[in-house]
Amino acid sequence: MKTNMKKSKPKKNRKILQNWQLYIFILPAFLYFFIFHYMPLYGLQIAFKDFTPVAGITGSEWVGFKHFIRFFESYYFWDLIRNTLGISVYELIVGFPLPIILALLLNEVKDNFFKRSVQTVTYAPHFISVVVIAGMVIAFLSPVTGVINHGIQFLGFEPIAFMTDPAWFKTVYVFSGVWQSTGWGTIIYLAALSGVDPQHHEAAIVEGANRLQRIWHINIPFIFPTMVILLIMNVGNIMALGFEKILLFQNPLNLESSNVIATFVYKAGLLDAQYSFAAAVGLFNAVLNAILLIVVNQIARKTSETSLW
Repeated sequence: MKTNMKKSKPKKNRKILQNWQLYIFILPAFLYFFIFHYMPLYGLQIAFKDFTPVAGITGSEWVGFKHFIRFFESYYFWDLIRNTLGISVYELIVGFPLPIILALLLNEVKDNFFKRSVQTVTYAPHFISVVVIAGMVIAFLSPVTGVINHGIQFLGFEPIAFMTDPAWFKTVYVFSGVWQSTGWGTIIYLAALSGVDPQHHEAAIVEGANRLQRIWHINIPFIFPTMVILLIMNVGNIMALGFEKILLFQNPLNLESSNVIATFVYKAGLLDAQYSFAAAVGLFNAVLNAILLIVVNQIARKTSETSLW
């Protein structure tokens, strides 16, 4: 056994030397993840300490789960969970199927000019910054000058204060995100659909299958593994709701619907300088995301035999 191990090591070293270009190629990505994703994990210990910048991480007092208990017992705990889950699940239900539907429709279009035009129009919002998107949405939905409310008034209805009514916040957030990301999300599904063997469709046509039947029985099963993988990744990030657009849409009047964990961590940590408390809330959110990812991945592996690992 020892001789075999000694022989295998030179072989591995030789393979590494032979493929050194590949290791150089992946080095920037490795350094990025190591520096910006793994090294900061050292600072997570402040979630279990009363951190002060003067004492530093190692010199701060260890308090255990004090900050976690404070968050769990706070009056805003369930409001934050409900708002975060509500927006994320709403976004998943509305936003996840639309790129699939758009990709299936575009795949059936035979006119290349029309197909490319639709792709360009639907992809374009993805390249607009979040700040610009937020400004456009606020301008369009203004009850005084917004084009949407002008249309509502033209139909004989009263203008709606979309940005100050808590009942409308989730809908505005989700559908502005759908407009921005649906076209970009179709790229993966169109790439998957390009791998469908045309002979399957030819055989189905001979058997008398119409277009909808071919989409249902050929195209959808072919992209189903891709759908499962993306669904797992989306569910795994369901609590990791980005705070940028929410913060831009947020105001005192819609706070009861717009205050989520991400914005709470930002305000508690950076604005109120409660570093340990904010770190504890962020760590709780990350652990919850990891648990969701593992559970959904296990369910997908057992039901569809498709999973991340």
